[in-house]
Amino acid sequence: MTSNVESAACALREARLSRKQIAPVSSTYSLETIDQAYAAAELNAKARVAAGRRVTGRKIGLTAESVQRQLGVDQPDFGILFDDMEFLDRGVIATQGLMQPKIEAEIAFVMARDLGVGRAPAWGEFVAAIDHALPALEIVDSAIADWKIGILDTIADNASAGLYVLGDQPVAVGAFQLAAVEVVLRCNGEIVSKGQGSACLGHPLRAAHWLACEMARRGAALRAGEVILSGALGPTAPVKSGDAFEADFGAFGRVACQFA
Repeated sequence: MTSNVESAACALREARLSRKQIAPVSSTYSLETIDQAYAAAELNAKARVAAGRRVTGRKIGLTAESVQRQLGVDQPDFGILFDDMEFLDRGVIATQGLMQPKIEAEIAFVMARDLGVGRAPAWGEFVAAIDHALPALEIVDSAIADWKIGILDTIADNASAGLYVLGDQPVAVGAFQLAAVEVVLRCNGEIVSKGQGSACLGHPLRAAHWLACEMARRGAALRAGEVILSGALGPTAPVKSGDAFEADFGAFGRVACQFA
């Protein structure tokens, strides 16, 4: 492992622990490639596992074409979810553990069985490996000051993963046309974001399939029971202490949380 990758990983790890924002690691530590950024993220993921955390899934970022254009990329990115990130519907979340949080509504998938490494799964194989879907909220959070991130910065920072909230009621994947699912996100009763499934790479399942293929290419696997956060259906909204959020997906379901 090159010293600049290790230094970037260490800086991000310390920033998360101290809750002190830092300058973009891509420029500070001369990260030049996406592979280097993922390598920095992997070092910190291994450190979390060594400290007793358990992997619970993956999150997909940069699924909106507008955000990809902003960062000058033509594909999404992904990060790792851990057990201490998970909250259930109507959970109360402490803001002091976050740095500069934002929230977005998403569709989550839960794997029914393992998808192995070494080859990208065919579409039918991938869809058959999903057990169910859930309405979800993702709280994204960045260690990079003022969210001044490039693609390498967000990848190295575990795709800006913060926390996530899952709905109570599993939904059969085939029960809805997921690209047409619409969501309204409210904060303290006021609408702060609207979106629909087609904003997520055209279809949330396509985003999740991209993840499975990308992980296979990188020699990793999705495991039974793991969660996939497939990407934002609409714009993010800022979060502050005392806020109560609810995402209404219509017949697909609802999910809510409060920040204290």
